[in-house]
Order: sequence, then C-alpha cells, then structure tokens
Amino acid sequence: MISFLNDYSEGAHPRVLQRLIDTNMQQETGYGTDTFTTAATAKIKEALDCPQAKICFLTGGTQTNQIVIGSLLKSYQGVIAADSGHISLHESGAIELTGHKVLTVPGQDGKIAAPTLANYLKDFYDDDSRQQMVFPGMVYISYPSEYGTLYSKQELTALAAVCREYHLPLYIDGARLGYGLVSPEADLTIQELAQLADVLYIGGTKIGALCGEAVVFTKNNQPDYFYSFVKQHGALLAKGRLNSLQFLELFTDNLYFEISRHAVQLALQLKQGFLDKGYRLYIDSPTNQQFFIMDNQKVQDLSQQVLFTRWGKYDETQTILRFVTSWATHAEAVEQLLTLI
Repeated sequence: MISFLNDYSEGAHPRVLQRLIDTNMQQETGYGTDTFTTAATAKIKEALDCPQAKICFLTGGTQTNQIVIGSLLKSYQGVIAADSGHISLHESGAIELTGHKVLTVPGQDGKIAAPTLANYLKDFYDDDSRQQMVFPGMVYISYPSEYGTLYSKQELTALAAVCREYHLPLYIDGARLGYGLVSPEADLTIQELAQLADVLYIGGTKIGALCGEAVVFTKNNQPDYFYSFVKQHGALLAKGRLNSLQFLELFTDNLYFEISRHAVQLALQLKQGFLDKGYRLYIDSPTNQQFFIMDNQKVQDLSQQVLFTRWGKYDETQTILRFVTSWATHAEAVEQLLTLI
C-alpha cells in the first residue's frame, strides 16, 4: 500500500528527531521557561517580523483551536467560520464544548468572502431581536482552507478590514501554513499574515514535527492569564521543551519552508498527472491537498493498493477523493499512483 491519506502519517523530519536526541540529556526548567522555548520564540518573532508577538507552544490543532477561541470569547459570543471550516465539521464539537457556538456562513471554495462576512454582520446588528441571539465575537479562517485553496492578499486584506470595522479578532488556523505560503499561487508572506491576523497558529504536526503548534498573538493582545487558561485545559506541558525545540529546528535554515515546498511540488505533479489521464478536479487546489472525481468502481479497485480519503459522494456513480502529499512523500509514490490510475 502507498499512502496519500494525510500529511501526518510519518513521525518527524530526521533533523527534528536528531535535535531531540542531541539535547535529550540537557536539563531544563519546565512549563515553557526553558532555553529552547526562549530561542524558538525569538526565531518565530524574527521570521514574522513581529517583535511584539506573544507565542505559546501547544500540542495539537483541535486543542489549539479550542483554547484560542475559548480564551478570546465572552460567554455570550460565538465564532464565525465557513460552513466547510474545520471547527464546523471535523472537531467533534470541541468548540461547542467550551460553551461557544460556531456561527457558520457560506464559504466559497472553502473561504469566507469579505462581502459575505459584512452582510452577515450587518444583518445581525440590524436584527431587533439580537439580544436573544449569540453575538459574533471573532472570525476563524484556515490558510490554506480545508479544500487546499488560498486567500489572496486582496481577499484577506478585505476580510481583515471587515473584522476591524466590527472589532472582531481575526484568527487564522495554520495547520498547513507552510504548504500554503510556498505555493506558486501564494501572494502573501508570513510577515503579511502576521500583520493581517490578530492571532494565528503555525502548524507543526502536519509539517515535520512529531506534534506541536505555535500560537502567535500578533498585536500584544494575548488574553490575561492565558497560561492559566491553557493549564485548565490540560495543555500546559511540564516538558514544554518538547514542542518548542521542534519549532526551533524547523525554523533553522528555512527547513519549515523547504520541506513544505517539497510536498507542494509533488502535489502539483500528482494533479497534472491526473488531469493528463482525463480525471476531473473537484476543486482546483494549489497546495498539498488534491481533490478529484472518480468512478465508484475505480475507487474500489484503487483502494486495494492506495490509501486516500473519500471526501463525499459526487453523484450516484462517482465519489470525491482527496489525495494528500507531505514533507515525507517520495516522488516514487506519486509515480506509482499515476501508474495505478
């Protein structure tokens, strides 16, 4: 079997593992007060050109979303997300468990358009019964989106402007941030993302780390007693070095972006190979997730040799499939898949 199931099937990049081994016996203080966390924080601030940033290293994406969203919202507020957003569909109600509703708006190719957000907010505040409703308290987006699509600089600037108008924090889920930023179609830099977002997280779990996400509050806006909130959610590691050390290595010598570029290059080769063989795209993604429409019988046959995700039914005879490349994908696996189809 060859796998295009996800981008976290393997353990960690060898350089990350080696850094963990090399520092294994070094004694450090706990709970993020160690020298590795200090060094990783400095590297990320430098990469984002954001010296005022407050950075916290957490372990996984759902945990991160729940903690960030829960810490920013008041009890009567919810978070706005696209109907295809990860917190809307694939986090088992983790946000709702905090007592906050996910307020969905229609997405376009996985993205929230600025006019859609503006209309939603205008309609809310024009409603005379809004005092009995859940108030919008922040906006959640993913970069790349759950469909691998990217916000352009113009789109994200317009979305951020609506958020500013209504005094709503803009939160960017960057689980696959590297794969988005290195795409040939990306016109945003990580520095520009930091300027537009109020808070974002840099994903490590899907880009070379064993685990770990780096939460960045970009505007000196980290909530008061944030680490107490993290602790209450069981997310403050005694060995805080585990997550931060991995980011220290990933942000050394541009490793994070080099391994992201490898994944995207192979994904685009995979896409072109499918197109050359006559398959149809379900959505045109320029990143490491690729979506195709395939005949049900072919899906059944291919599943005997390849791991992938059935993304949903296209019609009675065809299925939407997702194929994902990662930092660890081999070119030979892409060639083998293209032969099999």
